[in-house]
Amino acid sequence: MVLSLLPWTKSAERIQAVTEMAAKMTGNAAISMNTSVYFSEKGTADRNRALAWFLKSVGNLEGDVEDLLDAYFQQCSLEVNCRDLAVLGATLAADGRNPLTEEQIVPPRVARVVRAIMATCGMYNGSGEFAVTVGIPAKSGVGGGIAAAVPGRMGIGTCGPSLDEKGNSVAGLEILKRLSDELRLRIY
Repeated sequence: MVLSLLPWTKSAERIQAVTEMAAKMTGNAAISMNTSVYFSEKGTADRNRALAWFLKSVGNLEGDVEDLLDAYFQQCSLEVNCRDLAVLGATLAADGRNPLTEEQIVPPRVARVVRAIMATCGMYNGSGEFAVTVGIPAKSGVGGGIAAAVPGRMGIGTCGPSLDEKGNSVAGLEILKRLSDELRLRIY
């Protein structure tokens, strides 16, 4: 849905913009797409396709659905490491200012909105439980990475390929719970 709102009409333009933003958020200009993950995402995306076509059918998605989905699969396949995830989280925690480059990537209000979205749905169907057990905004990905943002304090990145039934990294969840408890990171 978000990709359809971007001011470009082709998936190549959209993914270039998303990749450039990811590079700025992480301070890593070398971010690129993992083609194996891309083809895996594209080949197993029945639910995403169904949701996109449903959104189109009710007038909430404009544009070429398959082209938008292609950009989405590429976005999901951007390859990052734990450091990248931590810097991304730190950028959001610092109200949009990348702590490595000191560049203001997004306005503070946008960073606050993104953290709120992370808090409410960033951990898929485990978001509510995560809010109670860990208490910080975070977003997990299909590759087992999690980026967390502790407002005004720090970003945390974890990687662990074993996923729970909700699609979140088992090891990442445990690390974030322990860090939250031991460092008193909980914000809610």
